[in-house]
Amino acid sequence: INDFSYLHTNCFELSIYVGCDKYPHESELPEEWENNRESLIVFMEQVHRGIKGVVRDVHGKGIPNAVISVEGVNHDIRTGK
Repeated sequence: INDFSYLHTNCFELSIYVGCDKYPHESELPEEWENNRESLIVFMEQVHRGIKGVVRDVHGKGIPNAVISVEGVNHDIRTGK
């Protein structure tokens, strides 16, 4: 569903597996967290990179369904309602 969400909505979803076991036992979770903590935190900090903002008209009202294109990126997105 991640590809579908990216291609057909404004939602970019990720599934991240940090080990070979997709469903580790509860007792293994603290060790998995410690093994991957630093890289996961750095990854989460990346949400603050890039361009973000609000698309508004000359009166300051949001513009629903406005198309946003980035040169060199073959995937336009639209603003929400």
